[in-house]
Amino acid sequence: MGTLRERQKADREKRILSAAVHKFRANGYKRVRIEDLAEAAEVSVGTVYNYYGTKGDILIAIVTMEVEEVLAEGQALVDNPPTDPGEALLALTFCYYDHSLNYLTKEMWRRAMALSIEAPDTPNGRRYATLDTKLAKQVGDLLCRFQQQGKLAPELDAPALGRVVFNNLNQSFIDFVTDDSMTLDNLRANVTALTTPIAQLLPKLT
Repeated sequence: MGTLRERQKADREKRILSAAVHKFRANGYKRVRIEDLAEAAEVSVGTVYNYYGTKGDILIAIVTMEVEEVLAEGQALVDNPPTDPGEALLALTFCYYDHSLNYLTKEMWRRAMALSIEAPDTPNGRRYATLDTKLAKQVGDLLCRFQQQGKLAPELDAPALGRVVFNNLNQSFIDFVTDDSMTLDNLRANVTALTTPIAQLLPKLT
């Protein structure tokens, strides 16, 4: 019986998030009410509040879903990366970028970022920061993999370099979501220009 309740709970949450993705993308995050989400998910307003205290909670849950999926894709690349470290860094970065608009629009990303900046000590702020930390760690894990293969010097602080690379790709992504005219191709070109000099230094670090 407990398993059935868990399945029903998971199904309701999935429906709420699916409705939120659709409504936020179609109508804009600001215009959508909790009542609209409840109607689309075919649940009561109270049920929505049982899962999420605010509309911001729902948005951060969508960001979490997005990042967890992209981390899974990124892990496959970390486990079996291209032979060249520079190519691998760009491949991982593009993996993040190409998935970034699957669930969220640029407006939704801006709202989520604003939530994390305006209230960094709230659960949503900490959750967003934790997601960034996981992504930065994955970049570091990729560099550690090359270090294990002898392609980077053993004394190099690969996790720290991973954070540098992540900060670079993250700032490029912020530029992307704040400019509605910028395309994914523009974003790829920009981050390639910024990552290539770092990649060119890697052979000198062995």
